[in-house]
Amino acid sequence: MENKRALWRSLLPPVIMLAVIFTVWELIVRFELVYSWLIPSPLGVLKEMAIGWERLLEHWLATMQLTVLGFLGGAVCGILLGMVLHFVPLVRQAMYPVLILSQNIPVIVIAPILTMLLGFGLLPKVLLIILVCFFPICIAMLGGLAQVDQGLRNYMGMIGSSRWQQFVHLELPSSLGSLFSGLKIAASYSVLSAVVAEWLSPKVGLGGYMILSSRGYMPERVFAAVLLIVLTSLLLFWLVSLVERLLVRWRPRKEAR
Repeated sequence: MENKRALWRSLLPPVIMLAVIFTVWELIVRFELVYSWLIPSPLGVLKEMAIGWERLLEHWLATMQLTVLGFLGGAVCGILLGMVLHFVPLVRQAMYPVLILSQNIPVIVIAPILTMLLGFGLLPKVLLIILVCFFPICIAMLGGLAQVDQGLRNYMGMIGSSRWQQFVHLELPSSLGSLFSGLKIAASYSVLSAVVAEWLSPKVGLGGYMILSSRGYMPERVFAAVLLIVLTSLLLFWLVSLVERLLVRWRPRKEAR
């Protein structure tokens, strides 16, 4: 009962704030304080979503396919690279500065380069998402592995545990909290980078749908796509958080968040 009350207390303020924002937005458009062909009303956006839900669903599924492939690829690459950097200090010293420098290159700059090299197919889009997602996952994995209590490492060494046994039974479980923090960040990044990738070849997907709708001066469709992108990012964040709760049950509830 107390948990339900705490949940309501945490959810109520943002819900009220969103309701106020959408109400003010609706009134501004209704009283023609801004042009409706520039900024549509929230009800107009919802009406467009209800009318064109089949079209939106088709584009959403295409974006989701791209997002999931890129996110999973980024997770695998990030986890593996984090493990390599943890086990091989020389590689970590050589690659860590390069990884930091690579994050100073904007995604919008990388996207056309990949398209020029690999064409307009699925591969450059997925690769772009992988490049965006793997960094926070790799850094989170590396940080989680490094923060293990040295006393526990020494104790496992005293009882004859091998390096691999220490990793499997001590370092890997201890790093899960940090790893899932990186996964949640990457989950949000994956949707945004998928949309950027779709801008380069606006045929299918929410990114392409936004571009074509903006060219046709259809703001309701543009805002409907934006709303779906936001909801998709929240959905992926929630799914990763759910997996975290299932796998990291030994952590305190507040810490697992």
